[in-house]
Amino acid sequence: MRHGVGYRKLNKTSEHRKALFKNMLNSLIKYEQIITTLPKAKELKPQIDKVITIGKKNLLSNKKRLFSKLQNQKSVTKVFNELSKRYSARKGGYSRVLKAGFRTGDDAPMAVIELVDRNPEAKKIDKPKKVQEKESKKQVDQQAVSK
Repeated sequence: MRHGVGYRKLNKTSEHRKALFKNMLNSLIKYEQIITTLPKAKELKPQIDKVITIGKKNLLSNKKRLFSKLQNQKSVTKVFNELSKRYSARKGGYSRVLKAGFRTGDDAPMAVIELVDRNPEAKKIDKPKKVQEKESKKQVDQQAVSK
């Protein structure tokens, strides 16, 4: 029986698991949508919900708690400035996990974890301007062809 076993070990050491989830939390806060395996996404969902809930109370102690968890100042500022305001009326359920088929290499179940009411522009943060311009031209060309 699995009584009292509260998380998946994911076949990793505790240090590796802790670093993995810290990096995934930072990526999810930055891009607001990431693709990962289904078990990792299911483990990440409660963690991101707790981070956003902590960010809703704008206290110095909460900022220190989040910084110790995330270790990234940009992520902490985004949680307190953007995400906490976006989800101020929401009582919980700030993220969702969507199944996304299976990975071709090892047939692992994949999932998309994203923030509810996410900003679609957040995915383009690190892309260079030239790539963004090419993508927008392709979209315009596709729309012209479809008409």
